[in-house]
Amino acid sequence: MPQKLDELAAAIADRALARLRGEGSGNSASLPETDCAPGGCEPCPQIHSCGARALFEEGATRLTPTAIRTSKDLAQVIDHTMLKPDATREDIVKTCEEARRHGFATVCVNPSWVEVAARLLHGSSTVPIAVVAFPSGAATTSAKVFETREAIRKGAREIDMVANIGALKGKDYRTVFEDIAAVASAAHPLPVKVILEMGALSTEEKVIGCALAKAAGAAYVKTSTGFGAGGATAEDVALMRRVVGNDMGVKASGGIRTAADAKKMVEAGASRIGASASVAIVTGHAPGPPSRY
Repeated sequence: MPQKLDELAAAIADRALARLRGEGSGNSASLPETDCAPGGCEPCPQIHSCGARALFEEGATRLTPTAIRTSKDLAQVIDHTMLKPDATREDIVKTCEEARRHGFATVCVNPSWVEVAARLLHGSSTVPIAVVAFPSGAATTSAKVFETREAIRKGAREIDMVANIGALKGKDYRTVFEDIAAVASAAHPLPVKVILEMGALSTEEKVIGCALAKAAGAAYVKTSTGFGAGGATAEDVALMRRVVGNDMGVKASGGIRTAADAKKMVEAGASRIGASASVAIVTGHAPGPPSRY
């Protein structure tokens, strides 16, 4: 069964890419949905509702699990996050100081703070991330490309972009694909994570969104902004890992507040954790006021 699920996920991605590269003068490319034939699903280049559900129910088989034995191991997979809209310079300084002290992988900030974060993190192992089209994802592709290039010019070394969620739900897959591909191209060779806002999607939409992100050249798929419907769940992380395989990273973000939360996500298949409660996660201290991010 796991092999069939892997083949189904690969077929969805291949079908998405083939259709988007194929002929056609329309403004969007829709992948056909079909009902299952009697006797159950077989892998095919179409999107079967029951196949997507089976993918969800099967969960993930980690081929290369991240070993988390110590708090230092955990720190090295955390994107320490400061994305609240009212963040001040003092908040950014504090976040970067914490990241250097605890050895977090990155600091994730809004684009206006990237230059400050890059300067504060210079000489450390922690790198700055900028979010793009955050948190709605509803900006035009050209605006996302500009924001990406500007953030990199200011010092960002990774980009977390929000996908066009409305286009995904509306089955406008060409728009979703081209949006991601344009940002991935603008950021190259730096990695792009695609935020899919999983809490707003059906199981089928989750599978298709991950497949499109993979086909478009993203480096990671990411569960949520933390500002939308729901946060990270182990079930969603497992599904994402199953769809993208080991070719991509999976980032769990949204509502991760404790070491137990973080380890659960890693066990489900996450290779990166996004959290604002990072210090509490690695020290075991009580986290601050509740935050979905």
